[in-house]
Amino acid sequence: MMKKIAFTLSLIVIFTFLFSVISSDIFASWKNKDVARYYLENGLKKTGSPNIVSSVVWDFRAFDTLGEETVLFTAAVGIFTLMIFGPKKKKKA
Repeated sequence: MMKKIAFTLSLIVIFTFLFSVISSDIFASWKNKDVARYYLENGLKKTGSPNIVSSVVWDFRAFDTLGEETVLFTAAVGIFTLMIFGPKKKKKA
């Protein structure tokens, strides 16, 4: 019963996400924006960091990076939980 509910909720979330991405006008308008050039030209002025990679990751896209790290942390905790509390092999007597 719980597996069916979890599966149904997962499908609803996936299809809602896909529908919102496909129907969004934002992704179509990104073709004309030159984000990379903006980062290169304004990275040092706006962030003060001489390293363009760290300025993009930690200053311009900090919330995105936080989300990615949250996903990685959640995956690591899930794997650790499965390793510790997962199915155990029965010992033969």
